[in-house]
Amino acid sequence: MIYGAMNFPVKPVIDELEVISELGFDYMELTLDPPQAHYTLIAEQRDTLMKELETRKMKVVCHLPTFLQIADLTESLRSASIDEMFKSLEVAATLNPLKVVLHPGYIVGLGPLVSDRARKYASQSLEAIVGKADSLGTLVCLENMFPRVNSLTTPDDFVEPLQRFPDLMLTLDTGHANIGGKGERRILEFIDRFPDRIGHVHASDNFGKEDNHLPLGVGIIDFPKIVKALKRVGYDGTVTFEVFSRDKEYLRISRDKFAEMLRNSP
Repeated sequence: MIYGAMNFPVKPVIDELEVISELGFDYMELTLDPPQAHYTLIAEQRDTLMKELETRKMKVVCHLPTFLQIADLTESLRSASIDEMFKSLEVAATLNPLKVVLHPGYIVGLGPLVSDRARKYASQSLEAIVGKADSLGTLVCLENMFPRVNSLTTPDDFVEPLQRFPDLMLTLDTGHANIGGKGERRILEFIDRFPDRIGHVHASDNFGKEDNHLPLGVGIIDFPKIVKALKRVGYDGTVTFEVFSRDKEYLRISRDKFAEMLRNSP
């Protein structure tokens, strides 16, 4: 496995890279979100960032902007969000990322009342973003979400987009999959149904109600079982620990626990 951690985009990116490097991670998952990691700022820092990555012998995974509205019912907002995605992709491609992570379009506000229309917009936006990424030679990993965003929550939801886009991969987010019932059964179902389409993993714990981003072992997810399933299907790729704590040691602890589970799993 290749282990990484995510920057906190409220803090300067180079400072975050230094912390993640000192914790011994293989890569940083760079969230292209304002205020400190918007694509315009990353473009300005690109040479410095690439030099730091090379010096520290680290790679980068890029996470496309989190809070854009690519399924919004308002065309101008949807169009502006897609434009932000395109420009973020263009900058991400200059960093030679291992892959990019994409959140699906959130169906919120009045969207659930006209869900067919909102899902059509989400699908059109996904097609545009995947097409743009293909033109840049960048691998997209589409992330499963939690129920309140009404979009790509269950394994059934991923059948159509994964069939439609043969090069599209799945980011399996353990915390998201654990929310809203079924818990680890849903995580295991993702692994069993899409063993060859998992391109990335986000690992964090919670209690099944909110996306708490807790250290592994603090919540209710049975990570030894999850790690065993990943090993069984031959997954040996990137794992980002989305543990958001002021004490960064919990990132290291979670990674070391995961690695130990992997070593001890039959």
